[in-house]
Amino acid sequence: MDTPDPDTLRHKLIELRSEHRDLDTAITRLTTDPWPDQLRLTRMKKRKLLLKDAIARIESRLIPDLDA
Repeated sequence: MDTPDPDTLRHKLIELRSEHRDLDTAITRLTTDPWPDQLRLTRMKKRKLLLKDAIARIESRLIPDLDA
């Protein structure tokens, strides 16, 4: 499997962070609703966690190994 170059990873990181921020805003807005759609809220929170994990994986790949 080809490893993406650092510029590609940085671009993907920007996209993921933006989506994560947008979801955070949408979740906050949804929770202020008197009767929030709990299923939608749960799905959004799950997606946000998946994004957080993906962001962490990419950040880890961008940090050079100390052993190298």
